[in-house]
Amino acid sequence: MNMQQKFFWLFGIILSLLVIASLIGWLLHRRAQRGGGNETIDNLNARIRAWWVMVVIIAVNFVLGRNATVVLFAIASLFALREFITLTPTRPGDHLPLVVCFYVLLPVQYWLIADDWYNLFAIFLPVYGFLLLPALTAAGGDTEHFLERVTKIQWGLMITVYCISYAPALLLVQVPGFSEHGQNLMLMIFLLSVVQMSDVLQYVFGKLFGKHKIAPNVSPSKTVEGFVGGGLSAVGVGTALWWITPFTPLQASGMAAVIVIAGFLGGLALSAVKRSIGAKDWGSMIEGHGGMLDRLDSVSFAAPVFFHLTRYFFEP
Repeated sequence: MNMQQKFFWLFGIILSLLVIASLIGWLLHRRAQRGGGNETIDNLNARIRAWWVMVVIIAVNFVLGRNATVVLFAIASLFALREFITLTPTRPGDHLPLVVCFYVLLPVQYWLIADDWYNLFAIFLPVYGFLLLPALTAAGGDTEHFLERVTKIQWGLMITVYCISYAPALLLVQVPGFSEHGQNLMLMIFLLSVVQMSDVLQYVFGKLFGKHKIAPNVSPSKTVEGFVGGGLSAVGVGTALWWITPFTPLQASGMAAVIVIAGFLGGLALSAVKRSIGAKDWGSMIEGHGGMLDRLDSVSFAAPVFFHLTRYFFEP
């Protein structure tokens, strides 16, 4: 089976599952309406609608090619960085560093991916970007809360641009016999599928069976039962998708487990940031999901870990 056939099979399976999920969601919603509504079912239906949008975008990217994928994630990073900066207070002395973040560092990071320049892509922001930003802030002459302000901008750039950019950077991975755009796009689909299924299934298991909260002051909805049940189910999904990757079923299972754990830690860490500034969501861009960063918080931790594991163990 060639890569195009694999994509059509995968796309058909996902569409079939989405149709079934949408039908179940519609039936549950109608039943809930008779009892005055149900917030959990409404949230679940919002997640299903978001999946429809995601599947359409992935299909379009498959047709348009690698550069379209890079541009898509660059736009996602732009919105995520904007949400992060909007919710975290800034001062006039931060304006020049922020301009450089949005109009120089972000586009250059994604251009390096499009240009297949891995050696510089991997160090550009954590070395040159992180050295430049405090220097620009200091040049502004405002020393009040200097360390806190610089750290906030660096952390926002790290999470919303550098870490998220590792998802399209999977297109750079050179696995023998598995390095064409369509094949590498499958690696990205594997990552996103496991991350999103983990988020959804942890939410469902948590609502159905959750009793023991993991970090109630950080994220009240995260429970041991949700993490274990949803995480294991997502690992099962990743294992079932081994045929779109260069992995064996056992390797796919291990990779999926790493993605689930990293994604969970990302969601937990960024929930702590939101709680520290008194925000429920990063934004209101996506119905039922908050902002762009609310959807990509798990990806921000999982993408770089998955990228480096794949490159270390499967590149010659």
